[in-house]
Amino acid sequence: MTKLKILIVDDEPLARERIRSFLRDNRSVEISGEFGEGTGALEAIRGAPPDIVFLDVEMPGCDGIQLLEGLPPGRRPAIIMATAHHRFAVDAFSHEVVDYLLKPFDRVRFGRALERAIGFLDARRAGDVERRVEGVLKAVLDRRPEQVVVKADGRHVFLRPGEIVWVAAANNYCTLHLAGSKRLLLRETLTSIEGRLGPSFARVNRSALVNLGEIQELQPSRYGDYLVLLRNGERLPLSRSLRGRFRDIAGDLS
Repeated sequence: MTKLKILIVDDEPLARERIRSFLRDNRSVEISGEFGEGTGALEAIRGAPPDIVFLDVEMPGCDGIQLLEGLPPGRRPAIIMATAHHRFAVDAFSHEVVDYLLKPFDRVRFGRALERAIGFLDARRAGDVERRVEGVLKAVLDRRPEQVVVKADGRHVFLRPGEIVWVAAANNYCTLHLAGSKRLLLRETLTSIEGRLGPSFARVNRSALVNLGEIQELQPSRYGDYLVLLRNGERLPLSRSLRGRFRDIAGDLS
């Protein structure tokens, strides 16, 4: 599991040590760095953005509010302001900090702030994935063929690609699984039908091809593998060698 990277920015060594002590047993995070002043912290965040920043306000050089003003609003880390002063709260929340910790804070209050930051990151990541999925699906649907003709039982059947949910292969035959639980058996290889269906379909393993618009979930399975859950309830294993296509849609699958 990839750990969340945390940066601590506070000019008080004891304050930084307190945050470190609260994070010490948390295996889901790692401290990527510490700064006692804002100017170096701002450069570090711009160069290699962490996931979460614990940020004091009053510091030498660049203070916490100035640091926030120097970051692009759309892609800031989750910022938890940690200060001994009430008076900066309005400015802090106007810069969309995730939480505002008043010193001295205890482990319970610290834990709630960290959970809020992780929730913020999860929600933002989910929104990014949704936008990527929508963009990929729009691109492939714009390029898909309007109609596909297949030969089954001596008949020539005209199908819209959207009618095909997924395709299963066995040797030189393919079974088209259609909407409404209908099936067509074709004497055709999976490679051949894949080439005619276009980019709105993708291989999930050597013997299965799915309509991207019919994917409901990618579910983690055993030993780091994944299952592709279709909207009709069918579950298909996702081959490790074919994860690249799905990484384009859903991001990192490690």
